[in-house]
Amino acid sequence: MGEPPADQIVMTPKCKTSNSTTLIIERKSKVAVNGDSSTHVAGGDHKGIVINKTAQSDLTADIPAHLSLEFRVFLVSAQTGKHTQESRLLQFWFIASLPDWQQPHVAQEFFKELVSPQEFPRDYVGFIKKLMKLMQHRYPGIRRLEIELRQLEAVAPPTRPLSADDSILGQKVDLTEEKVLELIESAYPNPITIQDIANAHGWEIELVATCIEQLQNKGLVKPLEHGAFTRVGQADSEIQIVKQMPKMVSSKQPTIAVITAQYCEKLAVDAMLENKETFVRYTTVGLPAVQLSDGTFYKPTRFGESNVYTLGNIGAHRIVSTKLPSVGHTREAMTAAGNTTTRLLGTFQKVDYVFLVGVGGGVPHYTDYSKHVRLGDVVVSHPTGNEKKKSVYTYCGFVKCGDGEGDFEFETKEYCPNSLLLQEIAAQLKSQEEQSVPWMRYLNEGLKGITSNELEHDFTRPDSDSDKLFMSIGERDIIEVAHPSPAEGVSKRQEGCPRIHLGPIASGRKVAREDMLRQIFSAKYGALAYDCEFDAVIESVQGNCRDNFAVLRGISDYKDGARRSEWQPYAALAAASVMKAMISGLEASSD
Repeated sequence: MGEPPADQIVMTPKCKTSNSTTLIIERKSKVAVNGDSSTHVAGGDHKGIVINKTAQSDLTADIPAHLSLEFRVFLVSAQTGKHTQESRLLQFWFIASLPDWQQPHVAQEFFKELVSPQEFPRDYVGFIKKLMKLMQHRYPGIRRLEIELRQLEAVAPPTRPLSADDSILGQKVDLTEEKVLELIESAYPNPITIQDIANAHGWEIELVATCIEQLQNKGLVKPLEHGAFTRVGQADSEIQIVKQMPKMVSSKQPTIAVITAQYCEKLAVDAMLENKETFVRYTTVGLPAVQLSDGTFYKPTRFGESNVYTLGNIGAHRIVSTKLPSVGHTREAMTAAGNTTTRLLGTFQKVDYVFLVGVGGGVPHYTDYSKHVRLGDVVVSHPTGNEKKKSVYTYCGFVKCGDGEGDFEFETKEYCPNSLLLQEIAAQLKSQEEQSVPWMRYLNEGLKGITSNELEHDFTRPDSDSDKLFMSIGERDIIEVAHPSPAEGVSKRQEGCPRIHLGPIASGRKVAREDMLRQIFSAKYGALAYDCEFDAVIESVQGNCRDNFAVLRGISDYKDGARRSEWQPYAALAAASVMKAMISGLEASSD
């Protein structure tokens, strides 16, 4: 951000209480130094830094702070081992020539550098020193900082729950009924055997069988042929098992396809449909022949790729929704998902519009309230303002470290529909959200219908206090960052109402799961959300010449949406509600 300015950076204590300390760091063109012991003028590498050792009485700011940012660090006592929290509040004043619209960006970049994992200061002196050096050498647009350090109560150290797919990363996943059900739901509509479940995580077959039996007793799973099990669906008696999809007249043919990947996402989408009927098509495949003890040969079979299609209406539009069968989030599973998508579009050839609807991980903005993506919000895939580079979805398959520190090369593939009609409808909805939020009505209607049938997934909105924003600092340390507050004149979000955000959606395990790479990649490509690698699905959509598609991600965490959390069902329902609002904005088919 330019050459170091000639200004001096002056740090002065403001006030101190039994549990807090407040400091001021200011940019001044010239400081009168008394020459007494109360002032220290640094030299050498720290030339331009001035430290006032005693509090000053004239430190009241001439105007209120332009921006503020709070984060909490978790401190561990070397003597007792107890964890305590400390709040660190930064208030920013900017130089007059820095435009208002640039201020949140400057503050956010300053904060990212401050908490950079490579050199996050471990003590107070290092923390204050880094603030001053950043202000001196990197951020000439900051005129004044006020820092309040405040001790909070003793707390338990923060933890993050494992997801069943974390075994891919070499992490042990405990065997529970909930994890077994999660795997069965993930595989749906593919039936899955006890052996498959045990192999996935190195669990004992007998213990898995016990969990399956308990889930059967609760009416959540049912046995099929070939030793396989599947999820018992909503109104299971109404699901039709077919060998081939029945032929339907032209007026009944769907023109809109909705693709989901998680079980709660399929439930959420189906809650938006009227006059529903569901078809499941199972396939079987032969396995190599096995010679029995009596010398005869037995050729076992097992279930292959199965399909579930729910047909219904949204207004005058005919919809088909499906769920991709996937066990884990491997590239093999997502390639199979691409094949399933091709089969869907081959079966329903009148489909013109494709929606990918479900959960994802939000990209927070630490200083700009209007750009901050929160849990329960919905990101609709949309290109950035860069006319030369239109992309609504970016997959990163490989990351290469460059020569310089923090220098990375990303191997990406970018996708954009030939028509941006769906994106234009989403933009229109967003432009009207101060006056009208039709998706809130659809969400409430869907919630009423879904809660009466589904007991295992709670689709009600979790308490806002559970929306906590953590940032990893290195491999072990975590800080909690406060959500930004609205600036003066910025309208506040309606409590409990999901906001729509427009921007590219990204994926790729390498960039989604590591905080530093995630921040760098998000800034470079403008990503507002991450999901679990749907590039193969989009590839299939484009390969089948569908010109209109949109990816909608309800935000359930700040990673990639893969981790089972209390926000997943609600976030899926929020995304489905925005989908319904977008479909309602489409002209009905003339057929």
